[in-house]
Amino acid sequence: MPLTQKIHHDVSARETGNLIGSDKVEGTAVYRANEDRIGTIARVMIDKSTGKVGYAVMSFGGFLGMGDDYYPIPWSLLTYNEKLGGYEVDITEDQLKGAPKLRDHDDWSYEGRAREAELLAYYGSYPYW
Repeated sequence: MPLTQKIHHDVSARETGNLIGSDKVEGTAVYRANEDRIGTIARVMIDKSTGKVGYAVMSFGGFLGMGDDYYPIPWSLLTYNEKLGGYEVDITEDQLKGAPKLRDHDDWSYEGRAREAELLAYYGSYPYW
């Protein structure tokens, strides 16, 4: 079997051990530490050079996907909670209200390290690079 066919065939195993396919992360719920659901993962942004996940873009607000705001959240702040079947993040409502956000029509990219550094500083997180 050619390698390309094998890769497409193996995509059905979207989760193995400690690894998970990006398509399975997208749409996963995000909760606060008190188990209140606050949004879902819309995108996972991966550094092309290092292969490390920089941040997740969380969809929050709106109704049935309309009018949502999108918040880039440093990946290091998200912890998978098996009991909830989603990611937990320890941020307050005030932090979220004042957090950097993107609108639906905005570019998903944070356009370079300087803007990413501002995002990380906002959350008191460390660079992934």
